[in-house]
Amino acid sequence: MATSFHLPHNNIWPDLESSACWRLGNVLPNSDGFVKTGLGERVAMMFVKWLGKNTLGLSYGLVLSEAAISPAMPSTTARAGGIFLPIIKSLAEASDSFPKDESARKLGAYLIQSQLQSSSSSSALFLTAAAQNMLCFKLAEALVVEISNGWVTWLKGSCVPAIVNLLVTPVLVYKMFPPKIKRTPDAAVVAKQKLAQMGPLKREEWFMIATMLITVALWISGTALNISSVIAALLGLSLLLLLGVLDWNDCLSEKSAWDTLAWFGVLVGMAGQLTALGVIQWVSGRVAHFLKSQSIGWFGSFFILQLAYFFVHYLFASQTAHVAALYSAFLEMHLASKVPGQLAAMALAYNTNLFGALTHYSSGQSAVYYGAGYVRLNDVFKLGIVMALINLITWGLIGLGWWKALHFY
Repeated sequence: MATSFHLPHNNIWPDLESSACWRLGNVLPNSDGFVKTGLGERVAMMFVKWLGKNTLGLSYGLVLSEAAISPAMPSTTARAGGIFLPIIKSLAEASDSFPKDESARKLGAYLIQSQLQSSSSSSALFLTAAAQNMLCFKLAEALVVEISNGWVTWLKGSCVPAIVNLLVTPVLVYKMFPPKIKRTPDAAVVAKQKLAQMGPLKREEWFMIATMLITVALWISGTALNISSVIAALLGLSLLLLLGVLDWNDCLSEKSAWDTLAWFGVLVGMAGQLTALGVIQWVSGRVAHFLKSQSIGWFGSFFILQLAYFFVHYLFASQTAHVAALYSAFLEMHLASKVPGQLAAMALAYNTNLFGALTHYSSGQSAVYYGAGYVRLNDVFKLGIVMALINLITWGLIGLGWWKALHFY
């Protein structure tokens, strides 16, 4: 977990291509593959079958199944819209819980809120669980900090606080936003029937599993094998195309991935030029000078900057846009305040996932779940801020202690 520092460079295009191609190469094969083959639904239904005899267990089944597939399906929005929202709606309607109706609080509203709040931890658990994670690493590398063996280092840093959050979030939402239906014996039966209808694993699902394992293995061992994450992602895409799991029409129809590819050119390019022209360094220097004058030390500066980075997301409607606009500047402020480089880069990257459920517009998955119509807007804001504070406390206490043990600082 060595950390090296080097001067910023002006040529941001290699980083741009890596980030964009990684996003394209991952979202296309894995997200589409999980949905098209039905593998994602199968995994979710297996967890529901095992845990779905009561409402809390049902929520855990959905939450844990998302965490299980997240390292190989690097789009929280795709997981929400393509797999979990349809399942939640089906389970809710089977219990006479319907959107935009008083019956929403029977079951659907709780499952929606629990899944949304837990998705922040699922996205933060693995480097490849969300597109903005890799973008954070690329911007850190382009600026001043390089983190070796990124996939493994990310997982080491995230595993304890993220797993704690995943285990406590469904319970906390259950207490603060309780469903009227407490027991769901039919859910496990429905899941069992659905799995019986799906039959044994199909050929395309086996191909999807094999490709997923190969791709994740290459991400984990990429440093030792000198294989970049971009090559691993494009290899996964190529395998699924060759095996017939996906065809080129599937690739062309994935508008969000192509849209991201184009926008990365603008957003990352702007961030790189602001760094190259010295704008970010100048602003961060002024802020760091002010924080130093308050005699709060680097630890105090770290907390102030992390909180500011988190809550300014009320002004953003995209996690990726937030990263492109502010990550480099806030990382510079941390470094100018003498915060250890690896701690600053990793904490900001984890933080980027935690505000994904802050509002109904704070992320793609948040908009998807709110659009289902089960949760009222005032409930979104109330639960969003409460869970945000809980997430910050969890990562601030447990995370910092764990990162100290890992020598992040």
